[in-house]
Amino acid sequence: MMSDVSASMVKSLRERTGAGMMACRDALRETAGDEDKAIEIIQKKGLSKVAKKAGAIAGDGLVHAYIHGAGRVGVLLEVNCQTDFVSRGEDFQQFVEETAMQVAAENPLFVSEDDIPESEILSRTALFRGQLDEEAKATGKEKPAAAIDKIIEGKLAKWKKGVCLLDQTSIMHDDKTTRQLLEALTVKLGEKINIRRFSRYELGEGIEKKKTDLAAEVAEALQGS
Repeated sequence: MMSDVSASMVKSLRERTGAGMMACRDALRETAGDEDKAIEIIQKKGLSKVAKKAGAIAGDGLVHAYIHGAGRVGVLLEVNCQTDFVSRGEDFQQFVEETAMQVAAENPLFVSEDDIPESEILSRTALFRGQLDEEAKATGKEKPAAAIDKIIEGKLAKWKKGVCLLDQTSIMHDDKTTRQLLEALTVKLGEKINIRRFSRYELGEGIEKKKTDLAAEVAEALQGS
């Protein structure tokens, strides 16, 4: 058990849960400073405002359009809250705008890990296993099966963090994830905030562009002259 925790650690946990200072400090001590595990303890004890809002219906909010790079990237994003009053507030609208910018810049594929299809997990697992097989062939060193499973587990976790919006590190607040910012906003506004869905469009995406060989074109022109 950790003997003491810093004021900044307690502050961060309070922002994410809304629990009291002493409860946050005790949870951090119990988990040796692991904030995510401390959140689980606070939620199990029923001390988290975020957990209490989890079952609330967030049927209001905003559908926001964001265009970046003189029309090269566009994002449509839906973020929900519980009341129209909150959706008109500056804090909520700033979060929506910054989240749309996050989607434009970091190109996540899913809102959260829960949205990843099982087929995608299986496909990624096969890809990572294949990479390890190729590595073993190249080096002549084969790892034990248990070690391979552990490595694949780590690779999957890293991949999920990169493709899930809630787990990405914010481009606006580089010490926070989108999830942490959402939880802090839920506590601050007293309403459930939920990122429901998004679509990202990039100019020319999916279009097979014709590749030209300038040198060959010049040579052809010279031959015909």
